[in-house]
Amino acid sequence: MQLQESLGALLIIDMQQGIQQTGKPRNNPEAEARIARLLAHWRNADWPRVHIRHISRQADSVFAPGQPGVLFQPALAPLPDEAVFEKNVTDAFIHSGLERWLHARGIRRVVIVGVASENSVEATARSASNLGFVTQVVADACYTFAKCDLAGRLRSAEEVHDMAMANLRDEYAQVLGCHELLPGAFGAPRAIG
Repeated sequence: MQLQESLGALLIIDMQQGIQQTGKPRNNPEAEARIARLLAHWRNADWPRVHIRHISRQADSVFAPGQPGVLFQPALAPLPDEAVFEKNVTDAFIHSGLERWLHARGIRRVVIVGVASENSVEATARSASNLGFVTQVVADACYTFAKCDLAGRLRSAEEVHDMAMANLRDEYAQVLGCHELLPGAFGAPRAIG
């Protein structure tokens, strides 16, 4: 079987066990299943897969070294031949070696999925674009949580997510759905944005 041209590196952001412990309302309840399907597709095609995990510098964080929250979610855990990068800030490119790793392999395109939409996903996508990578964010394979805005108004997870995707769309990244990235592999399209 001849493999199709690579869609680039799949960057899976912060899909760790600790993110499941927030207890806050979230959007895109099928995001993990979509990420798993994308990961399976990348594995089957033998395209580059990169797992990013957050390691907190705060001792009381669920993402602090030695805490079970640091571990990857079992369904999305990296295989031995898949790249893993650790970050201590929201941006996966800062002090991680990720940019060098991508350049060393001639990878010019990144496809970003994971959590949280307005946090590590958005920060990583902005840097990827600013560093010259063709950047795609798969909106329905990302999610976030409800939070208050600067004025103290509670915003739903969907509102927070949609604003993050709007911040990225066109200027920093192509924002698309799984069905657009892999036509036919994800069934009927869902409206994005």
